[in-house]
Amino acid sequence: MGTSPESALKVGAVIITMGNRPDELRALLDSVAKQDGDPVEVVVVGNGSPVPDVPEGVRTIELPENLGIPGGRNVGIEAFGPSGRNVDILLFLDDDGLLAHHDTAELCRKAFEADDRLGIISFRIADPDTGVTQRRHVPRLRASDPMRSSRVTTFLGGANAVRTQVFAEVGGLPDEFFYAHEETDLAWRALDAGWMIDYRSDMVLYHPTTAPSRHAVYHRMVARNRVWLARRNLPLPLVPVYLGVWMLLTLVRRPSRPALKAWFGGFREGWTTPCGPRRPMKWRTVWRLTRLGRPPVI
Repeated sequence: MGTSPESALKVGAVIITMGNRPDELRALLDSVAKQDGDPVEVVVVGNGSPVPDVPEGVRTIELPENLGIPGGRNVGIEAFGPSGRNVDILLFLDDDGLLAHHDTAELCRKAFEADDRLGIISFRIADPDTGVTQRRHVPRLRASDPMRSSRVTTFLGGANAVRTQVFAEVGGLPDEFFYAHEETDLAWRALDAGWMIDYRSDMVLYHPTTAPSRHAVYHRMVARNRVWLARRNLPLPLVPVYLGVWMLLTLVRRPSRPALKAWFGGFREGWTTPCGPRRPMKWRTVWRLTRLGRPPVI
């Protein structure tokens, strides 16, 4: 669907930083500034740290404490008005990433204009040196071909675009998660409200190849938040099935003894601590997720 400049969807970007990657942040901001079409308004959130020098016109917010990834991004969303309503689309980009092409913002505009039920787009993450996309960065079970775009059931937190109407309808990211699975929580709520999610291989964020386990809290947070995710979003009969499958998958991967200890500690914490409001998805959403190739039991 074509649009005139007056009707083009407005795009903003939220970037959270710990202030420890100033060169990478500057390169990312330069890649956002080079996007075709109307300029992308950018907000950089210092998550418990000062924001390094940024180009003129980039707004900054410095939080007195680290609110975690979802908390920091939620602050960025609200910087664009309640639920981000001052723009139509928000890009969420890791501060050590880099938009590979100049047309990403325009591709987002066209995609959202063409499909009024499209709520979220997940970009393809590629290593800047090798061009390789890690399997874990393809948000579907059949991940062997990262060059195939498709409808999906979740998205990548640091390389995506969200229609701000989604936040207005289903709320923001879950602050209490701090790190891990916050994207799937939002994705399930969006899907339950009738929105769709696309993985687009032609929208690329360059990002160095890393392992998620580099974060010290990785194993505990992953397990705790997996339990919270199920408790918050799944119909009761599916909660033990989903968590049982993930426990088996974790054991099959044979993590180290310290990692396994942290994982079980997080799993226990997920059951014994508040997880936020429970809003179980409809059974028709379960069926929709299943038809999309990822039933909410894995």
